[in-house]
This record gives sequence, C-alpha cells and structure tokens, in this order.
Amino acid sequence: MDPHSPDLLPLVAAHTDRLLATARSLEDPTRPSLCEGWTQGHVLSHVARNADGLGRMTRGIVDGPRETMYDSREKRNADIDDGARRSVADLADDVETSAAALAAELPRLGAEHADQPLERTPGDIRGTAADITMMRLREITWHHVDLDAGFGFADLEPELQRLFLEEEVVRLRGEADAPDVTLRTTEGDEWSVGVGSTEVRGTRAALLGWLARGLTEGVAADQLPTLPAGR
Repeated sequence: MDPHSPDLLPLVAAHTDRLLATARSLEDPTRPSLCEGWTQGHVLSHVARNADGLGRMTRGIVDGPRETMYDSREKRNADIDDGARRSVADLADDVETSAAALAAELPRLGAEHADQPLERTPGDIRGTAADITMMRLREITWHHVDLDAGFGFADLEPELQRLFLEEEVVRLRGEADAPDVTLRTTEGDEWSVGVGSTEVRGTRAALLGWLARGLTEGVAADQLPTLPAGR
C-alpha cells in the first residue's frame, strides 16, 4: 500500500463513515478522550476543522492562491475549544459536512501537484501535497481511537496497520533521543531503530498503539524503552 496512492481515497471514505457511526452513538461529548486535556467533543471538533484546513490547502494548491492550513496555532486551538461545547448531533453533523466538502476536493490533487509544499501555519512548512490524503486517513483513524468509544488500532485493516507502523518507525529514526529498539510483530514484521538492542514484541495493532499513543497493552519487552517526549 502506497501512502501517496489514490487507492487511499476509498479508505478515507470508509473510515469517515465508521467514525461518524461512533460519533453519533456517543452519550456525553464532555467525557475525556485519550488526548490529554481534550474531551470527546474536542476530538470531533478537531477532526472537522482538520477537514476544513486540508480542503483549504488543497484548493490553494490546485486553484491558487496558496493557503495555509490554519491562520495560526492560536486560532486553530480556539476554534477547537469553541466547537467542543456542542451537542453530539451538532458535532457529528459538523464532522460529516466538513468531511464531504474535503472528499470533493481530494480527487483534484494530481501528480503535477505532488511536490507542492504544505504550510500548516504561516512559516510552518512540513510535507508536500502528496501527503494530504494520508494525513486525512491518519487523522480520522487515530482520532477514532482517541474517542475511547470501542474502536481501536486492532480494528484497522492489516495493511493499514503496517503502513502506519512503517511511518512511525521512520519518524522514530529521525528523533535524536530515539531508543535502540527492534520491533517484532506477531504477523512477521520486523523493524530496527538504531542498533536495535532492545526487542519489543506485539501485534501490529499493539505496537502501533505504543508508538503512536504510548499504549502498552499487548506490548512485551524485557524492559520497555522510553519513547521520545511528545509522541
């Protein structure tokens, strides 16, 4: 599975539907999520504003003029906080409407746009237009897990688990304080970071949960290494 492939679009659509089903089943959006300091309402508000931001960047790349994803980090955070206070129905409707608007934009990205840089906030340039669809897929699946409402990394397609793991390994290798670790999955995958002196074992889902969110259930090691701060 190629993280830059158009084949990711059906996965974005399918996982958007799964996230919406969970969102509409929530009883109290003020319940805490797995994101420190955020309620379930914050998570859903963020997912909606993420769709707006990605759509804004996509339109800027395809049609011009270029746009940042958010006006500023402060404005981004304020919009999420303001939106988090709404009812379950309003939050879910916002996620659905914003996702539909983004779904209309993503197919417009072509190979000729792939190398265009992405500006998250003014001056914060990370990634290229080729990453946008994968960014959205990561957003809706990981934050679905963050709702802590019955969906976990084990519910992802096996190849998507592997793709996310590969991304996390690359990210970890780029950290100055990354531990020396070998990751082995029960599905037969293996990756090393540094000299790989410590072996960490588990399913793809369990290891992804550890690397992405610091979750340790199902992860085995003689002594579990400390991951870099902020992961």
